[in-house]
Amino acid sequence: MFPIFVENSRVPILLSRLAPIDIGAITLGPLVLSRGEITETTRTHEKIHWQQYKECLIVGFVILYFAFYIINRIKGMKGPEAYANIPFEREAYDNQDDPSYPEVRPVFGWA
Repeated sequence: MFPIFVENSRVPILLSRLAPIDIGAITLGPLVLSRGEITETTRTHEKIHWQQYKECLIVGFVILYFAFYIINRIKGMKGPEAYANIPFEREAYDNQDDPSYPEVRPVFGWA
């Protein structure tokens, strides 16, 4: 049922203007919005984010995501590096090639 995938959305394009990276797809709560067609790799990556959202009770994910990014910037990382070192992103990128990972991942696998 969730997440709900929406292809060919303009939202990632618009949000890329504010982000340190060019966003191809983004998970916003139970919605995954993609600027084009969603590949299996992207689908897995965003499913991992949905699991992270749920275990952090949605709001906690958003707060932690931005907190990790700000901490990385304070440590002197440039925007793309600060993004890549967010624990949520590290877990998703490290496991996006395994389509079974979202179902078998440990709780708080990003921690």
